[in-house]
Amino acid sequence: MQKVRHTPVAPTRTQRLASGGEIDAHRHDDHQIVYAGRGTVSVTTDAGSWVAPATRALWIPAGTVHRHQAHGELDLHLVGLPAAVNPLGLDEPAVLAVGPLLRELIVAYTLTPEDDSPPHLRLRAVMLDRLKAAPEQPLRLPAPTTPLLRELHDILRADPADNRSLDELGRQIGAGARTLSRHLRDDLGLTYPQWRTQIRLHHALVLLADNTPVTTVAHRCGWSSASTFISVFRRTFGHTPGSVPTDGNFSDRSRPNSGSLTQAFDH
Repeated sequence: MQKVRHTPVAPTRTQRLASGGEIDAHRHDDHQIVYAGRGTVSVTTDAGSWVAPATRALWIPAGTVHRHQAHGELDLHLVGLPAAVNPLGLDEPAVLAVGPLLRELIVAYTLTPEDDSPPHLRLRAVMLDRLKAAPEQPLRLPAPTTPLLRELHDILRADPADNRSLDELGRQIGAGARTLSRHLRDDLGLTYPQWRTQIRLHHALVLLADNTPVTTVAHRCGWSSASTFISVFRRTFGHTPGSVPTDGNFSDRSRPNSGSLTQAFDH
């Protein structure tokens, strides 16, 4: 069993991770905000995984065992908040939309030493106010709990471009499509096309963080054409994959989308 570090106080700091770098499994008694000012960060918990480029931040509630991984060169901004301070009222991990102002507040707050000076406290108060207004993004890739779905999950994560039907995949793992569909509905609340699209989009974010060309990303993630991939990506994230800001430079094209993923997942 993997040992989990316990660091009671969640740090507030900025640190750099090389592409592929990791922070091992750990937990805090505090809440934590995780933001990648450059690169893309993924956070994994027992409940699932989240991937966030520079238009997103991750909310990690107190006590949640989690680990980080860098995709692309990563400037990681961490904000620790006491367990009694929960501006979002969330008790589960979540992805939040980050606009230009909130980005600058998080970066400024994590670059300066923590103190109780009036300017620092004012900066913190404004940052928390902006967090309250940050739309939550339904970008979690849920972790399956049943053995059959875990086996199916491993197949699709190993090759997101696998276009076999659920019936064909079921024959490989010894289960019928109806049985797998029922498990997906009961365990994850998703249809097979919705779940597969989630897996593909998460993998696409990782590839884009490594500056993989959009056409190559579309092919590796199983879309029939780059235009189809771009359409699904735009509906999901509010901007095209070619305009994913991996260095924190926002533009009108890369404003966070506050919409639902339901339509995108049906394709």
